[in-house]
Amino acid sequence: MDYFYGPGRNHLFVPGPVNIPDQVIRAMNRNNEDYRSPAIPALTKTLLEDVKKIFKTTTGTPFLIPTTGTGAWESALTNTLSPGDRTISFLIGQFSLLWIDQQQRLGFNVDIVESEWGQGANLDILASKLAADTAHTIKAVCIVHNETATGVTNNLAKVRKILDDYRHPALFLVDGVSSICALDFRMDEWGIDVALTGSQKALSLPTGMGIVCASPKALEASKTAKSFRVFFDWNDYLKFYKLGNYWPYTPSIHLLYGLRAALDLIFEEGLDNVIARHNRLATGTRLAVEAWGLKNCTQKEEWFSDTVTAIVVPPYMDSSEIVRRGWKRYNLSLGLGLNKVAGKVFRIGHLGNLNELQLLGCLAGVEMVLKDVGYPIKLGSGVGAASAYFQNNTPLIASRI
Repeated sequence: MDYFYGPGRNHLFVPGPVNIPDQVIRAMNRNNEDYRSPAIPALTKTLLEDVKKIFKTTTGTPFLIPTTGTGAWESALTNTLSPGDRTISFLIGQFSLLWIDQQQRLGFNVDIVESEWGQGANLDILASKLAADTAHTIKAVCIVHNETATGVTNNLAKVRKILDDYRHPALFLVDGVSSICALDFRMDEWGIDVALTGSQKALSLPTGMGIVCASPKALEASKTAKSFRVFFDWNDYLKFYKLGNYWPYTPSIHLLYGLRAALDLIFEEGLDNVIARHNRLATGTRLAVEAWGLKNCTQKEEWFSDTVTAIVVPPYMDSSEIVRRGWKRYNLSLGLGLNKVAGKVFRIGHLGNLNELQLLGCLAGVEMVLKDVGYPIKLGSGVGAASAYFQNNTPLIASRI
């Protein structure tokens, strides 16, 4: 029973948690079972092999941890670093801020590179810090690939090039929570040492599974890392990997079956097609925003996110009222502005198992909300701009050709 019932479906367009496909819901709709039976290890083995494909790695070792992205962060840090280690981390929005806070609370010496919210990571400062660090005191570079608070995507290939240019051995740790399975991500090619994501984002699962993938270099670092860890200790998992039953603790069995279904859907569509679809949906959204006469929070096109668009409202408006009105009147869930941009932006999430017609429903809802709160919008302007783009650029569904 819903606490606040509304007829029809809730139109969920926050940047995570996202809509769950019916196939995934059906896969999870099952009884509990014994995870020590032969069935769960057999399922887990296929998942560990297939999940490497979404990271685009052949050498990485994945861990399916019953946790959120925050737990995946902690797993990445505590398995590779020791208290007092120096890290470089980029503050560009709310989620990068939270990761920095976690690093500090875990006892690392965090060298913060801060940018204005709406801008990407300042990689020129990274280059200067690496150039000056001839003693290699910097042990890790930590970066959020896609900052969902501001709709900013960072250039990971450029980070790797800077590390290589200065022949710096620092580990390269990446939060891919709202990017992996939606944006171009190449763990091996970009020399990423630890990458992580969460089940509730582009994988279109319920919250509750943090997926971490570690390079051979990261696994080697874990052998000497002195950070205290228990539940997130990779070594516990690796011991059970060798035994062939994979689980040191009770897994979330239903999420495992859901992950199997989610990966099957992604592979059926084709990962590159999934990434192209996210770009198409994001482009349509940005065209709608432009037609409304509003501005993108992201200050340069090179940083535009294909999973979330943060939209700046005029100074006389409170963006929180847009979010409230959408939920109360139209059963539409939009993302709030967070921290420094609270009341200044609202966010449209366009990630996961989502198509053009679903998104057009969201854009129509946003237009009605904007009209409700007094913004001088022409109804149909954004929907028309996005529709024209989709009509010209949406391919035939591959399985139906």
